Amino acid sequence: MRYDVIVIGGGLSGLTAAALLAKRGINTAVIDKNYNPGGSCGIFKREGVTFDQGSAMLFGFGEKGFNAHRFVFNCLEQPIDMIKHELLYVMNFNGKKIKFHSDLDMFIEELSNVFPDQRNNIKRFYTDMNKTYHDVLVDNPSYTTPDENNFIEAKDNFLKHPMSYIKFLSYLNLSSEKLLKRYFEKDEIIKFFDKLTSTYCYTTTAESPAILASVMFVDNHVGGSYYPAGSTLFLPGLLEKSIEENEGEMILNREVTRIIFKYNKPIGVLLDNDQEVYADNIIFSGTVWDLYGKLIDKSETSRKRRKWAEKMEATYPSVVLYLLVKEDCIPKDTQPVEMLVGNINKIDESEVTAYIFSIDDKTLCKEGYHVIASIGPTFIKWSELNKEEYLIKKEEEKDRIINVLEKRFPDIRKNIVFSNLATAKTLERYLNKKNGAVAGPKQKLGQHMFKRQHTKTYWDNLFCCGESTVMGTGTPTVTTSGISAANAILSKLGKQRYIFDKNRKNYVNIIQRPVTEQSIYYKYDEKTADIVKKAFACQFCEEPACSNNFDVRGIMRRVCVGNFIGAKKIITKNPLLISEDKLIQYEKRCIENKRIGKAVSISSVVEFLKEGIYD
Repeated sequence: MRYDVIVIGGGLSGLTAAALLAKRGINTAVIDKNYNPGGSCGIFKREGVTFDQGSAMLFGFGEKGFNAHRFVFNCLEQPIDMIKHELLYVMNFNGKKIKFHSDLDMFIEELSNVFPDQRNNIKRFYTDMNKTYHDVLVDNPSYTTPDENNFIEAKDNFLKHPMSYIKFLSYLNLSSEKLLKRYFEKDEIIKFFDKLTSTYCYTTTAESPAILASVMFVDNHVGGSYYPAGSTLFLPGLLEKSIEENEGEMILNREVTRIIFKYNKPIGVLLDNDQEVYADNIIFSGTVWDLYGKLIDKSETSRKRRKWAEKMEATYPSVVLYLLVKEDCIPKDTQPVEMLVGNINKIDESEVTAYIFSIDDKTLCKEGYHVIASIGPTFIKWSELNKEEYLIKKEEEKDRIINVLEKRFPDIRKNIVFSNLATAKTLERYLNKKNGAVAGPKQKLGQHMFKRQHTKTYWDNLFCCGESTVMGTGTPTVTTSGISAANAILSKLGKQRYIFDKNRKNYVNIIQRPVTEQSIYYKYDEKTADIVKKAFACQFCEEPACSNNFDVRGIMRRVCVGNFIGAKKIITKNPLLISEDKLIQYEKRCIENKRIGKAVSISSVVEFLKEGIYD
């Protein structure tokens, strides 16, 4: 097989790059080792309940500011329904509940009530950060990484607000802690900001570059916090939809084991089934450790480059506890995202962030219940444990996190219906997070910004995007890295790049919360809505009982997000697998027969796709 572009890795950055390239008519293929695209952003199901496996508190969908997601969906002309949370989140800090309002002035007042002796300093700090933010990012929207900035565009932007740009650039090699100490003398408020940077980018203020933190402290208030209506299935799912509607290809459940070189130049990739796939250009959307330590042969790189990658320090490892609980144990004033800070003096295992998106999205579980994903640091050496030790530690970690949650939700333990813990080892296995480091290489001084992997590499046809690159972790930042990778290839091919256009039509639809099933199906006619509803019954099993050679879960996943063209591509590949007898067999083997006495209606969905009435 041969393509114009191969994208290695189907996380948000890779999907973004691929979707933008396919939209420009570039023959593009995405290769990912998982059967679902999205990387950390996606879902899994258990007992009919939808769980977000990772990234779900989403920024970057606002009307202004650092809104990379909105920019991408508008460029793709791909509609997406989003929920805007009432508050960004709540931090339970040192016995105080701090509400993060979207309105910056309201938040300044909120924070001033917690630190009354710092009221004037808080006002001065946020006023300064807000002015710089608006001059640099709001008045001059840019959707590229710093290493790929167009000099002429950057010069024009600089001349509009030179003083703000000079101040902003002075933060490049300054720590956030030093910046904060220009405004605050008391340690306690510095510790508060420590918790913000540890949540945003898994670093302390002493480690965090001020140039990044100064943006983070303001940006989320300007843009707001969002969740895809119907779960995070939709964010990667709609990017995949755009890829497949524009003749791109998704090669899932296949792992790239090596980048193939010829005459010292990458020409393709080798898959885990020994198949070779070739392309003129390659985008790598993965970790810097895998790129130089696994995929590129030592003979093609220098020892210095390999050592550089190897020495990149990772963020701390994490664990995630997934819970289904009875709703009575969650107080009515609870917000979808609550940070529970145990030790204000350092990052330790008493720090947990609880994501309860069923507060705003009622489609995730049945009435009377809530879905919770709780994430926090772990300092257990999971890879060194034997099987028995591993299982014991897993139960201990589960109990530890529940203990933390009980401080905010006292009755939660006795109201747990389902629980499952993803250890650091689990996160590495399924999400390719080295040792469970959910944010990749730490975005700390000394390995920040330009000292990280750039979009362009030593080879003129190998490009990079993702959290190992210049912008670091976070869904808007990795999305921006995907835009940069796509634009780098478009420039090389002499095609139009994606840049800000104030007249571009908006495709991001903010819908009223709480979301119900009706909110998901409103866009379809009655028959199509019924088919989509039938597809949602699929559990997207890791080891499907229905069929091991016909991609039922892939069809259902695509139909759920309205990707009928992508779903139909699957059924047309092998007509022998969709005979009436075969479809009956699939339904007989469906695991839902045992759980609820009713199989997923695979035949109805397939027949609908064969009819093609959605065209």
